[in-house]
Amino acid sequence: MGAALVKGQNGALHAARLSVSVRSEATVDVSALLVTEAGRVRSDADLVFFNQPSAPGVSLRPGTPAALSVSLAELPEDIAQLRAVLTLDDPAATFGRFAPPVVTVADEAGNVLYEYCIEGLGSESVVIALELYRRNAAWKVRAVGQGYAGGFAALVIDHGVRVDDEPAPRDSPAPDPTVAGSPSRAAAPAGVFSVPGETKLSFEKRATLDLRKRAVAKVLIDRDVFGIRARVVLVIDKTGSMNRQYRDQVVHRVVQRMIPVAIQLDDDGTLEAYLYALSFAKLPDITVEHGEAWAQTFLHLGGTHGGIDYQRLGGRNDELPIMRDIIDSLCPGDRPTLVLFFTDGGFAKKREIAALMREASLLPAFWQFVGLGRANYGLLRTLDELSDRTVDNAGFFALDDIDQVDDAQLYTRLLGEFPDWLRAARAAGILR
Repeated sequence: MGAALVKGQNGALHAARLSVSVRSEATVDVSALLVTEAGRVRSDADLVFFNQPSAPGVSLRPGTPAALSVSLAELPEDIAQLRAVLTLDDPAATFGRFAPPVVTVADEAGNVLYEYCIEGLGSESVVIALELYRRNAAWKVRAVGQGYAGGFAALVIDHGVRVDDEPAPRDSPAPDPTVAGSPSRAAAPAGVFSVPGETKLSFEKRATLDLRKRAVAKVLIDRDVFGIRARVVLVIDKTGSMNRQYRDQVVHRVVQRMIPVAIQLDDDGTLEAYLYALSFAKLPDITVEHGEAWAQTFLHLGGTHGGIDYQRLGGRNDELPIMRDIIDSLCPGDRPTLVLFFTDGGFAKKREIAALMREASLLPAFWQFVGLGRANYGLLRTLDELSDRTVDNAGFFALDDIDQVDDAQLYTRLLGEFPDWLRAARAAGILR
């Protein structure tokens, strides 16, 4: 049993290699800030967390709970302190709801040197637990216990990490997603996947993205389909009745909230994208690092953008051409496809659309229709009752105001029927 520290107390460190870990009733992420004598990072590379798991002399050791592995001799000379940070996995939770977390400093052999029980926490969701710091030629540990009610973004900003929220220029060209090839996926803590493009986001945006990925992962884990790989296709209505949704950038925010679904499901984390009205346009794939630039370039009702004449797509809706194009891209035995179809309704050709959905029920795709705003959705509300299909291959729900629905609720509704379809499609031989 190591020495017990109280807030503000310090102790000597004689071991060159250390482990910093935490015990807690709550699910807690561990991260680290490497700071100079001024208490600031030298660059964004001095933050170690799930999406950037290493820096000189320190690395994030995966597991539950995660821990920091520290080599004091390898820390850069201008780094005066390593601050160990605890962040609650649940963004709605606070440390005050749980028993105090206990932070442990151990040597390379696992011998506990110090323990610090962080008492007195209340509304904080982030806390600097302790710091390892230089004192002349030696290293010491200090119990800190400083909470940040403002959250992870407030903490990293206070330490000099850049948070760049400048909006992308309107109509800036979207990058060609084929230039860099398909990025490989990497496993990350807490049941989420990451793609390399995430590291190009500001830390605040990465934190938001991670919370959304975790919400998607929770739905998939709860429905016992976590790890499934699927093509993800996004279809967005571009008719005149959607004017308010475009003007208020509701559809822009929809795109941002669909990107985590693709990261969790698709092999390369990209979203295939279409806009449709009387006809449709196949747009460049949406990638995590260029999602905002993509939205500014391609989400319009008129004009010419990204080389596409939006007037030619029309101002009224006809779902048959876009649905036929997607159906023709499917082949029996292919991997699953999840079609996320956002519209404000008006499906007039009910008999023809019903026939297409019956035809599509033999193919490896699930169609999730989502109604945006208050509208008459007609046929969409009766899809679950559509007869003569091999399997139930479609779902629908409407949202009066999607911005009022939190991520957990949205992803639960968005992905709720997909696992049932996967099992039914396998039983029917549609999926291998």
